[in-house]
Amino acid sequence: MHGDEPSEPFLPMSVYHFPRWTDRLRPIMGIAAVLVPTYLVVLVAYAFSADNLNVGYAPEQPIPFSHQLHAGELGMDCRYCHNTVDQGAAASIPPTSTCLNCHTRVRTDSKLLAPLFEAAETGEPIEWVRVHDLPEFAYFNHSAHLSAGVSCVSCHGRVDQMEVVRQEQPLSMGWCLECHRDPAPHIRPQEHLTDLAWKPEVSPGARALGEALIQERNINPRTDCTSCHR
Repeated sequence: MHGDEPSEPFLPMSVYHFPRWTDRLRPIMGIAAVLVPTYLVVLVAYAFSADNLNVGYAPEQPIPFSHQLHAGELGMDCRYCHNTVDQGAAASIPPTSTCLNCHTRVRTDSKLLAPLFEAAETGEPIEWVRVHDLPEFAYFNHSAHLSAGVSCVSCHGRVDQMEVVRQEQPLSMGWCLECHRDPAPHIRPQEHLTDLAWKPEVSPGARALGEALIQERNINPRTDCTSCHR
């Protein structure tokens, strides 16, 4: 630049403006400022709604298995069919052979049991529909809870009274944490784990009995994130 050429005048920052096309964004930003918080509120409300948490979910099964009949009237122990529930993380779905232990002699001509006999002939498993299905990012160990004294009824309800099994509890993180923070009402003697109708005597009551068992067994449920999210 030559010394005799005039330099461009300095303009204060207040003189510089955004391009005019940005004015079109103002209505959009105003609408977004209203809609985004509304969307988030609706999303959170739906996430914790009974519909999304599957409370009352009772899918149709390939065979209309009645828990009311088998676990209720006949008094079959939960562990006869779900035989890994007190030994591992998952409560196994009974294989065809377990059903056939009875049904090779009982109601062998029932049309409702046709899928069972077909599965026995073909070797293909029965496609049972899972009712209680936790997300993959949540870890739950059945045996750990049963060994602590938590009965099936605490999570699954009175299955022995259900013709069609349904989800009774939300199985949400908050619901699980409530129990981990105050497990006493859900702890019972080991001999009554699968007796879904069992109730403690009026004295000392469920809480007092649970608190005594917690001290006796040194039960201390964790509430940190890594307990369930591993």
